[in-house]
Amino acid sequence: MEYVSDIVDPKTRSRMMANIKGKNTKPEMAIRSALHRMGYRFRLHRKDLPGKPDIVLPKHRAVLFVNGCFWHGHFCSLFKWPKTREEFWREKILSNKKRDQQNIRLLTDKGWRVCIVWECSIRKRTTEDVHEVIESLTKWIEGSKSIKEITL
Repeated sequence: MEYVSDIVDPKTRSRMMANIKGKNTKPEMAIRSALHRMGYRFRLHRKDLPGKPDIVLPKHRAVLFVNGCFWHGHFCSLFKWPKTREEFWREKILSNKKRDQQNIRLLTDKGWRVCIVWECSIRKRTTEDVHEVIESLTKWIEGSKSIKEITL
């Protein structure tokens, strides 16, 4: 496990973390924009579905979650366990992961197909890399596979 020491005081860090958005993030907007350009029509953040998926494609009975690597505990280069308030963060991130798994199970039980697109597959990537992600995503949307995860 890799830890990172904080370079700002706790009050500043708290303010910074509170300002992080849960909806309409840059990776989510990139996916939405690409799908819309390709002719896909979708709904956003449907509250009647478990986990309020970021993108819902009713015609394809498919939902997409665009997950931030830190908040959802994706063990990639973008995730580091915080050094401060370790117990709080461990509990928070592990409960997010548990809730994610529960939401996926509930969605698949209701007949929805689920795709997780990780932030690391989009963030700071070349246009070609992002194009590959979108291509993989559209193949999944048009296919019949129940669950897909797109990562680095």
